[in-house]
Amino acid sequence: MRTNLVCATLFALSAATAACEACRPSTQGPATGATGRPTDPDRPTVRLYVVSDLAGALEPCGCVKDQKGGLDHAAAWIAEERKRAPDAAIVSAGPLFYMDPELKADNAAQDRAKAETLARVLGKLGLLAFAPGRNELAGGAPGLEALVRASGARMLAANVTGLPGAASTELREFQGVKVGFVGVTALDPPAALGAQVGPAEAAVKAGVATLKAQGANVLVLLAATGRGTAKRLADAVPELTAIVVGSPGGSGDRNTDGPPPERVGDTLVLETGNHLQTVGVLDLFVRDRKFTFADTTGVERAKQRDDVARRIDELRARIADWERDGRVAAADIAARKGDLAKLEAERAELEKAPPPATGSYLRFRSVEIREGMGQDPGTKAELSAYYKRVNDDNKARFKDRKPAKPAAGEPSYSGVEACTNCHDEPRAVWDKTAHARAYKTLADQSKEYNLDCVSCHVTGYDRPGGSTVTFVSDLENVQCEQCHGPGSLHVKEPKKVKVPVPKPAAESCAACHHPPHVHAFDAASKMDLVLGKGHGKK
Repeated sequence: MRTNLVCATLFALSAATAACEACRPSTQGPATGATGRPTDPDRPTVRLYVVSDLAGALEPCGCVKDQKGGLDHAAAWIAEERKRAPDAAIVSAGPLFYMDPELKADNAAQDRAKAETLARVLGKLGLLAFAPGRNELAGGAPGLEALVRASGARMLAANVTGLPGAASTELREFQGVKVGFVGVTALDPPAALGAQVGPAEAAVKAGVATLKAQGANVLVLLAATGRGTAKRLADAVPELTAIVVGSPGGSGDRNTDGPPPERVGDTLVLETGNHLQTVGVLDLFVRDRKFTFADTTGVERAKQRDDVARRIDELRARIADWERDGRVAAADIAARKGDLAKLEAERAELEKAPPPATGSYLRFRSVEIREGMGQDPGTKAELSAYYKRVNDDNKARFKDRKPAKPAAGEPSYSGVEACTNCHDEPRAVWDKTAHARAYKTLADQSKEYNLDCVSCHVTGYDRPGGSTVTFVSDLENVQCEQCHGPGSLHVKEPKKVKVPVPKPAAESCAACHHPPHVHAFDAASKMDLVLGKGHGKK
């Protein structure tokens, strides 16, 4: 199944420490925020939730527990976070509504329904603006305009002319602070659309000038351009506080990790894991109407921390060698342990990121989206309605689609009951596996006709003599023939015709069991889960 949706959390330790340090009262007296009142050290003046390359991902497939991603989990977490940071909005760069730049004929209706669901949910969550990737045009220009309206957000593409529904800039006010957004993209519009893509740098500079004329205090660029171009823009337009980076476009359900944030001059360059695996949190704390922000995320100290960590590792190894050797004096070992303690204390200090005594500052952290965040009821209801709608539509659309017939002399699929006539011991083993209930897991969620799911929950999908979206009679679940091959000829003459694949290779499991459907998959060790007495074991 393809990932319908959202890596280790970037700088999690330093961000958490920063939050703790921020609670300490300043010796300089209370700082004042944008409105002149004392600031709450835990409540930012502005919070931006940052998303890169969401790409039509509603949720992970659910093959294993606690996979990263899930729009309902992200919504629940954001709702809880808004209690602490109510002045917030979501911004995005890169492919947003579609996973692929072109819609396949069979999948087009389902993918459009998914994009519509995503747009509605993001609108309710507070999507403010996004820079589009080329995938946005997969559903056509009118369809994109409808998605933009449903999301309630601004589609920002300052370097593109003739793109329906696009704007260049957006200005919003948070607690008296005016935040200006400009967006650029490297999308490649089809010639029939008539849109033209121009240089990003000139468009950003023009957008920044417009926003400053409107009184913008903070400037944020949304760049669906890739990281290299974004960093060059940071050099060219140093007034930017932050750049949210996304890719120009992409394809497929593979997950990618978000690289760590970088500081280019005074501009923070941010990117998250795709498919809503992670959400970035950019907090701006404005003091005394100062709009140059000190960085308290520890980005600038990352190299120092890495150097100290390397020295710690080397010293630990040396001490361990000395202790095993037995010839080094105890006093010398104790001295080196003292050095180690000092290095660890130095690293701990580098990981702390207290706010400056005066002036404005920012923090960034990347948060993994997990099941443990809970579910937002409204978002869950939207997802359930989407799955029900798609299930009903696909059941009707593909009701007459049957599998191709095998070529003359080639086998077809017979189903597990035919196999059981002679292989009752393997059947008993299979009955105890999750494979035997694979189809029910879909049916229980109204996903058995979902094109993103069904192929890995039935046997012989889209193969001659096998199954299709709706034609699954006798082939529900992951049965014997999925691994051992179509067995009709063997069933007919078991003594003359051998099982096509007597001993399946572990690698065959990877057809379905691969990231992002699972975190990691060691096929050789996992094979043991489907074996038992009479089925690969004595």
